[in-house]
Amino acid sequence: MEGDQRSGPSAQGLLPDGHLILWTLFSVLLPVFITLWCSLQRSRRQLHRRDIFRKSKHCWRDTDLFSHPTYCCVCAQHILQGAFCDCCGLRVDEGCLKKVDKRFPCKEIMLKNDSRAADAMPHHWIRGNVPLCTYCVICRQQCGSQPKLCDYRCVWCQQTVHDECMRGSLKSEKCDFGEFKNLIIPPSYLTSINQMRKDKNTNYEVLASKFGKQWTPLIILANSRSGTNMGEGLLGEFKMLLNPVQGQEKYIPEVAVLPLGTGNDLSNTLGWGTGYAGEIPVAQVLRNVMEADGIKLDRWKVQVTNKGYYSLRKPKEFTMNNYFSIGPDALMALNFHAHREKAPSLFSSRILNKAVYLFYGTRDCLVQECKDLNKKIELELDGERVELPNLEGVIVLNIGYWGGGCRLWEGVGDETYPLARHDDGLLEVVGVYGSFHCAQIQVKLANPFRIGQAHTVRLTLKCSRMPMPMQVDGEPWAQGPCTVTITHKTHALMLYFSGEQSDDDLSSPSDHEDLKEAE
Repeated sequence: MEGDQRSGPSAQGLLPDGHLILWTLFSVLLPVFITLWCSLQRSRRQLHRRDIFRKSKHCWRDTDLFSHPTYCCVCAQHILQGAFCDCCGLRVDEGCLKKVDKRFPCKEIMLKNDSRAADAMPHHWIRGNVPLCTYCVICRQQCGSQPKLCDYRCVWCQQTVHDECMRGSLKSEKCDFGEFKNLIIPPSYLTSINQMRKDKNTNYEVLASKFGKQWTPLIILANSRSGTNMGEGLLGEFKMLLNPVQGQEKYIPEVAVLPLGTGNDLSNTLGWGTGYAGEIPVAQVLRNVMEADGIKLDRWKVQVTNKGYYSLRKPKEFTMNNYFSIGPDALMALNFHAHREKAPSLFSSRILNKAVYLFYGTRDCLVQECKDLNKKIELELDGERVELPNLEGVIVLNIGYWGGGCRLWEGVGDETYPLARHDDGLLEVVGVYGSFHCAQIQVKLANPFRIGQAHTVRLTLKCSRMPMPMQVDGEPWAQGPCTVTITHKTHALMLYFSGEQSDDDLSSPSDHEDLKEAE
């Protein structure tokens, strides 16, 4: 009996412990199962959405939160998340995606047939979600002010009109492509080009002349990984204002630069500023393009020929627009590039990117991986050997700016040097004594060691225990013994905008006068 009495309480004690274990397991596993189920459902929805995107004629992008009040173009309900078309601007709820293609055609890249002439392109009206602060083309009152799906916008000329002002004649009225008509490639042009190719007719000049002398269509290119990774979004905004296919058929285009990265020395040289973070509307960027002046930019061929065991390999060739360098600045770019390749999502902030550059520059001040460079290389300018002091880096410049905004060749102080030009067929060659010297130059406390100017530069990297860092226009690599030859290649036609100036530009107005004379 005593034994039974002893075992009774212990058995009763095990029962609450068992319940506690079960509840603990349940409380731990339930959130896990819920999370897994939600993830599975989300994955299924994403696959379903991607399948619709792939089959659709619209250029869809999904978003978890629209940045302003948005209404579905199909069901007219207010939506917080869904999808929007980069080309025509349609915004829809996820549940209405399948119905869109049947009801709303997207912006036409080219006409299905050439029955409609260039001067008979009708408006393409999309209802609802018109841009803020737009005005009706009929009554001149503000559009899109009501909290519902209302009013219309033409996807080509960007004109807006109230629901009550929309007339039958306006629906069939021809579209003149609006403010940016001289930058847009009309669908009828591409239709005609397609027909000319079938007829083996290459007289594109006659076709282009129909659009007038002021017609200079744009090509939009974007580096989606540059800077804050906003290139993809900007491409979508340009597709809304232009023909989504832009691109040009035969003529060499004039190029404007919209700076998204951390350096942006070419854009600074051409007057487009040191960085773009969305502070200027895309429409204003296009207006600036129309006001810009055409200039020439020297382009250079950089040929890298390996020596020794690797000499059997084909020489590497690069096209240089900005600069070539060997030494500490190339080392910083190489380290930055290597880490960005491993984790690109971490390098989405311009400030963070510059902080990483600062870290590697500070580290090199202590390590000095590029010291005694003058003993490892031989430098020739226009065929003449140049004796070098104790340097850690050599920089060959085509443009005026380097290192995120420094006018490297002119420098600071009373000693005058001719302004560096980017259209004179000359390269400026300078040396730096290390990473700390680079930092001093960037804050205008020191000048580089000016080596000289030349039409042709040859640099020979002799045998070295470790590969040396090199870079062309910010694209770095580690290089063994080789010969680097830089020769003039061609000119690029660029757009220079005088409305955006840096501090250095304001202090040297003569440079702008030189640019104007270069035309």
